[in-house]
Amino acid sequence: MSYFTVKGSAVAEFQEKKSVFIGYIKRVTTEDEAKAFVAEIKGQHKEATHNVYAYVVGENKGIQRYSDDGEPQGTAGIPVLEVIKKNDLTDVAVVVTRYFGGILLGGGGLIRAYSKGAALAVEEAGIVEKVKGVYLKFTLDYDLIGKIQYLCGTNNWHIEDTVYTDKVDLFMFAEVIEKDKVIAAFVEATNGKVITEEDDPEYLFKEGHRYFRVY
Repeated sequence: MSYFTVKGSAVAEFQEKKSVFIGYIKRVTTEDEAKAFVAEIKGQHKEATHNVYAYVVGENKGIQRYSDDGEPQGTAGIPVLEVIKKNDLTDVAVVVTRYFGGILLGGGGLIRAYSKGAALAVEEAGIVEKVKGVYLKFTLDYDLIGKIQYLCGTNNWHIEDTVYTDKVDLFMFAEVIEKDKVIAAFVEATNGKVITEEDDPEYLFKEGHRYFRVY
């Protein structure tokens, strides 16, 4: 199973009719982490007029929470939550802090401002797909490296590392659902003259055709 989240943490700030809005976002893996993040931002902005938040946690998005933190009902927490849902994100917590500037924004203005604060934070953090993958090692003879490089190039498979000894060791990531296809292609391209090893499955970030370990 794969799903979308953000790379890590980010902050985005803007002003709307003299009110300052600061959007914070962080990737989380549990509701406790989400709550801790909200508490951390609230602690940083004890003098703020409002610290509105929303978070979604779980592969199936089973945990969804929000708070208007004193703003009129439906004008703050729900708009932030809707930004998360619109981007199809999970394992993410967002806090939008507001310092009141003396000019009322009205219900529609608040919805737009809190939505903007969340959206800017999402944009600043960057969206990534989180997939179940595996790290593969292929060992082959030198005279086969050209075929394998061509194979990987035509399939947009990125070779992460190459080690040259008496043989050639190639290392790459593959999604679990694609692993057998990749291995079969290597076997066919080398006429079976390849040794394959694989690590235990792990979660990876996917950006375009590249995979990165989750830290």
